[in-house]
Amino acid sequence: MCTKISPINRTQLQQYRTVLYLLIAVLFISSVNGANQLHIGGIFPIAGKGGWQGGQACMPAAKLALQDVNENPDLLPGFNLTLHSNDSECEPGLGASVMYNLLYNAPQKLMLLAGCSTVCTTVAEAAKMWNLVVLCYGASSPALSDRSRFPTLFRTHPSATVHNPTRIKLMQKFGWSRVAILQQAEEVFISTVEDLETRCKDAGIEIVTRQSFLSDPTDAVRNLRRQDARIIVGLFYVVAARRVLCEMYKQQLYGRAYVWFFIGWYEDNWYEVNLKNENISCTKEQMKMAAEGHLTTEALMWNQNNQKTISGMSSEDFRKRLNAALIVEGYDISHNRYPEGYQEAPLAYDAVWSVALAFNKTMQRLSEQNSGKNLKDFTYTDKETANAIYAAMNSTQFLGVSGVVAFSSQGDRIALTQIEQMVDGQYYKLGYYDTQADNLTWFNKEKWDGEKVPQDRTIVRRVLRTVSLPLFICMSTISSFGILVAIALIVFNIWHRHRRVIQSSHPVCNTIMLFGVIICLVSVILLGIDGQFITADNYPKVCQARAWILSTGFTLAYGAMFSKVWRVHRFTTKTKTDPKKKVEPWKLYTMVSGLLTVDLVILLTWQMQDPLQRRLETFPLEDPISSNDDVKIRPELEHCESHNNSVWLGVIYGFKGLILVFGLFLAYETRSIKVKQINDSRYVGMSIYNVVVLCLITAPVAMVIASQQDASFAFVALAVIFCCFLSMLLIFVPKVIEVLRHPKDKVESKFSNDTGISKEDEERYQKLISENDDLQKLIAQKEDKIRLLKQRLTERESKNPAQPFNESLNGNTAGGVQFNRSASVALAQKQWRNSEIPNRRNAYD
Repeated sequence: MCTKISPINRTQLQQYRTVLYLLIAVLFISSVNGANQLHIGGIFPIAGKGGWQGGQACMPAAKLALQDVNENPDLLPGFNLTLHSNDSECEPGLGASVMYNLLYNAPQKLMLLAGCSTVCTTVAEAAKMWNLVVLCYGASSPALSDRSRFPTLFRTHPSATVHNPTRIKLMQKFGWSRVAILQQAEEVFISTVEDLETRCKDAGIEIVTRQSFLSDPTDAVRNLRRQDARIIVGLFYVVAARRVLCEMYKQQLYGRAYVWFFIGWYEDNWYEVNLKNENISCTKEQMKMAAEGHLTTEALMWNQNNQKTISGMSSEDFRKRLNAALIVEGYDISHNRYPEGYQEAPLAYDAVWSVALAFNKTMQRLSEQNSGKNLKDFTYTDKETANAIYAAMNSTQFLGVSGVVAFSSQGDRIALTQIEQMVDGQYYKLGYYDTQADNLTWFNKEKWDGEKVPQDRTIVRRVLRTVSLPLFICMSTISSFGILVAIALIVFNIWHRHRRVIQSSHPVCNTIMLFGVIICLVSVILLGIDGQFITADNYPKVCQARAWILSTGFTLAYGAMFSKVWRVHRFTTKTKTDPKKKVEPWKLYTMVSGLLTVDLVILLTWQMQDPLQRRLETFPLEDPISSNDDVKIRPELEHCESHNNSVWLGVIYGFKGLILVFGLFLAYETRSIKVKQINDSRYVGMSIYNVVVLCLITAPVAMVIASQQDASFAFVALAVIFCCFLSMLLIFVPKVIEVLRHPKDKVESKFSNDTGISKEDEERYQKLISENDDLQKLIAQKEDKIRLLKQRLTERESKNPAQPFNESLNGNTAGGVQFNRSASVALAQKQWRNSEIPNRRNAYD
């Protein structure tokens, strides 16, 4: 059955046909245009929280480039370049996922653009499996220069190693030969540091420490302070840079004493943005204070000449267009709040132009080969077309908004480097460095706190601690006075040697003691001679002189007194059995010579086997009293030591200590003994007391305070001076007084222990002693005769018992009377001797 169509239905049908025709026409036009599209994939880091999120500014720059390329009638005629992109967040895993989505989803991609070194590493290493060329606009990792690992990689961003020659050049310019490195644990920075270490070694620059961190730089920055790092190269992404800067402020690693090298592709206001979002605990003012004065090195990413580029724009024209595009994207450019990647935006713009130029050249080569191949027919298995794209990209060269774009055999961008310094929160250009020509263009605009180039280390000034000059002069003056006094006493001792008070004290022994005193006082002067008077080469000679002079002087001075006390002790122990025993002077001299011989043997052995040398004792660093420089004081103190110093000191101290203790014992034993042969024995004993006590105190105390030069010198010097002066005072002052009071030697007064008898009395005394000896012999003879008489009487009585006792007795009366008379005389003489003569002798003893 047929249905009749009304007129209204015909009208509607006509309208439907018109719409259908229009749709068909649109679909036809779209299909034609789609067939002339060249598709590339783009991977941009935009919304991540770590690493480099440069896609924020690079994505708008790439869109501007696409617009300019597609509007250029001489470039890719009949074709449009289309970009398919997604966000990688600078995460290698996410970047690989984005790449796979781009490759396995239509349409076919002819090339890949990528940013962020970690993502580029993953993408470029895998892209060769699809015969795809990868062009990185924001990857600086030196590892990407490995052609065997990344055979199809190019990049408009220069390698991070391009900064290292510039850093080395700056270090050499400012005389820095000691640097430290702080890096984030990312492959891009690890490989950069390895290259920097090699270059530093070749340039003779010491790397004092290399610190790395993952996310928290606190410990790494603290270690830099411990290592006294002053010139520090920092390699990290901008997020980590803000944490480092805050920690720099906390650790006080900024200011006039420090120079930091940062990466130059951070934004100008990088140190004051996102502080709250990233939980940075420092304020903007603190961050600005810590960032002041740091240097940056970066490859030139903006054309420095205001000339037209391949796009018809100058770099300044491009900046204006980019700023306008970023404002549309919602960025507050008017307040200098640029998105991340703003510095690299010209690289992304020129990267798109590089792709377009390479495609254009590839199309020409394919058409010249008459192979029937077309660029739009490329597949991932088309090795021939891939090689043509690679060759075209490798030979691409043009003037872009980032400068001259050209690629090395490793696919790296060839570019100059720019040096900037932050002054008052703004970056100022200091110069440029051409790595290939080794040419540094310098503007001399650098500013340093304190108007002085910072030092690469704390200048440690080695300051020798010496004895205070006033103290040395004072002690030397006293010692010199003592030497003069000793010389005067020697003259006095020799001049008055005939006086009995001098003769009875053994003047030669006293002279030996005075020579020992002089030598000891000379040693006081030697103890104060140090580096302020002599050179280091001559110091060991002074050390030897100190040991020899002090030891021999002590032996002569103390040995002379010791020998006297020893002889007094020996004399008194034999008095009962040998009353006429006299002190023979040669025995005193022999004892002093024996002690001196032992000294010489020890000193000679020490000198030959292990001589004293100059050893420096170092002290902790100290701040200078007044200096604006970065200077520390390293105090040093000279000591005289040998390799086995403790052994030799033990031998010396053991020998001297034994003599001191023995001398103390002898002095104590003879403290109340008086002998005529040595008239000053009591004063000698008192001197030994003082010497022993002072030596036993001085030796250990001097070892304890050896690190305090003034205290040590003063203590030892005063001990030696006091011993010398006290000994001279006790032994010679009584003699001097006696001589002055009795210049004619008539009577010796009470000031001498054994003075008070004249020569006549002495002669009488000697005569009486001789008579007494004769009387004792006579008594002994009489006693023998009595014994014989008694014996005879006993025998007679035994033979004639009847004979009366009286006869026998009467017969011997005459002999008995004579004996009684002789005994009476002897008894009287003995009583006079015991009463008169001992009184006079006691005065002499």
